[in-house]
Amino acid sequence: MDDFGASYVVLTDEDGVNYEMEILSRFFCGEQEYVALTPADAEDEAAELEVNILRISEEGGEELLETVADEDELQRAYDTLIQLIFEEDEADEADAEAE
Repeated sequence: MDDFGASYVVLTDEDGVNYEMEILSRFFCGEQEYVALTPADAEDEAAELEVNILRISEEGGEELLETVADEDELQRAYDTLIQLIFEEDEADEADAEAE
C-alpha cells in the first residue's frame, strides 16, 4: 500500500497476531541493512513515537525481518538512524533557506 507516499507492512508474531506497521526508513549500519517501523495507527503528533528497528536478512531470495537481540547492535542501528534523521533535517532546512 503506497497511499500518501508511505509504505506499510503486516508483521505476524509467533502467536499469529498481525500488526500493520508503517515503514519509516530502510538504512544500513555497516554492512547490515535495517528497517525502522512504527505502528500504522500511531498518532502523527504523538509526543513519543514508538519505533521498532528490525534486521533485514534474506533467505531463499525472500526478505525476512528479524528482531535484533544484541543490545549493542541495536544501539548502533538506533544511533545510525538518529544520525540519518538529523542529516535529513539539516538538508531540508538548507533547501528551505535556499528558496
